[in-house]
Amino acid sequence: METLTALFTAINSVVWGPLMLILLLGVGLYLQLGLKFMPIRKLGIGFKLMWQGREAKPAPGDKKRVEEEGEISPFNALMTALSATIGTGNIAGVATAIALGGPGAIFWMWITALVGMATKFAEAVLAVRFRETDSTGYHVGGPMFYIKNGLGKKWLWLGGAFAFFGAVAAFGIGNTVQSNSVADALDSTFNIPHWLTGVVIMVLAGAVILGGIKRIAKVAGKLVPIMGILYILAGLLVLIVNAGQIGEAFGLIFYYAFNPHAAAGGFAGAAVMAAIRFGVARGIFSNEAGLGSAPIAHAAAKTKNPVRQGLIAMLGTFIDTIIVCTITALVILTSTVWIDGEQGASLTALSFDAALPGFGNQVVSVALAVFAFTTILGWSFYGEKCFQFLFGTRSIMLYRTLFVLAIPLGAMAQLGFIWLMADTFNAMMAIPNLIALALLSPVVFKVTRDYFDGKEVLPGEDLDHGQR
Repeated sequence: METLTALFTAINSVVWGPLMLILLLGVGLYLQLGLKFMPIRKLGIGFKLMWQGREAKPAPGDKKRVEEEGEISPFNALMTALSATIGTGNIAGVATAIALGGPGAIFWMWITALVGMATKFAEAVLAVRFRETDSTGYHVGGPMFYIKNGLGKKWLWLGGAFAFFGAVAAFGIGNTVQSNSVADALDSTFNIPHWLTGVVIMVLAGAVILGGIKRIAKVAGKLVPIMGILYILAGLLVLIVNAGQIGEAFGLIFYYAFNPHAAAGGFAGAAVMAAIRFGVARGIFSNEAGLGSAPIAHAAAKTKNPVRQGLIAMLGTFIDTIIVCTITALVILTSTVWIDGEQGASLTALSFDAALPGFGNQVVSVALAVFAFTTILGWSFYGEKCFQFLFGTRSIMLYRTLFVLAIPLGAMAQLGFIWLMADTFNAMMAIPNLIALALLSPVVFKVTRDYFDGKEVLPGEDLDHGQR
């Protein structure tokens, strides 16, 4: 076991090292420049399309909408993707970035999000463009399919590699790590035993997961916006209490993004490179731009227009990092708790509790529980589609069953090695995806130009992919 741990530690230090962070930022920046900053310029259009795509029901006489194919509405596709991204990264990840990289890490988290919007846009465009219909009549897509159908059969091994890493990573980052985080939070706040939390999550998640993407999307479409809004409102309430410190908090973020932070209190201090490293790494962990997970959900959207879904998809990064993570960061930085050396979810909980004594801690625990629950739902679908790509449609129910059974094991386990393995496979998902995004970028640029020039964009269904 020690040898295996040492091996994964060595691999992890490479795949999450500076080269990976440069690759993620580099591809995102290349796409942003190639799109002429369209994702930032057209942010308003994205929100308009998201609102219009809530139900995707055809208006009377709207033949174009009648013809659209897919299983879930464009809005619910975004909510399913957000269900997997809004989670521990927004609560514990932001706190870790500040604890290890100082306040300046938040600036670099923002930069990651701005370039990540282009990455997420490109992922969704390619997912809809190159999706297929499986033997059950459902639409399937994501990096493994845009590698197979966009780059050709000679690249099939790369799609298979992504699918393998994704199917394994889902058990870690999207399952056991999440149930363990919830069990810890509920145990420390409400004294609920780990095993009970695990069983309850297993039953609730199983009822949703075994029903497939339509049920997952329906639950995500309700839970994610409600919990997201409640968490933001709680954060804004804290910021009203701490209104006098908000200006100083922004000053800390911008100053320490480019200047080293000296040690103070329990805070060990941080160099500028630490701010960049932890800001970028935690930003990517939170919004998943470049990992290739979100396009699997967007491929199931009821749309024939890849660019339209891309404009909706890019909002996931904006909402996750620019809105939710910023609220968490300002709550932490307007309190003085972070200087005491606290880390992770407990830092966020203590910061909320400092402004809202008596129930701030409960707010974070409940938010963490709901966010982690929805993350389990979203990642179950990602892992399932990866498994299906490797072993066919008949393997779906086996994967769902194993995924659900793993939930209570995660809640009760010591997760050191599982976290390390999942984190490693998570990063390894990004490598095939980033290669595909770079090689298929001309397709993204062309269909985007055509869309905004008013030309017809060829729907993915009209391309000859064959059946799988």
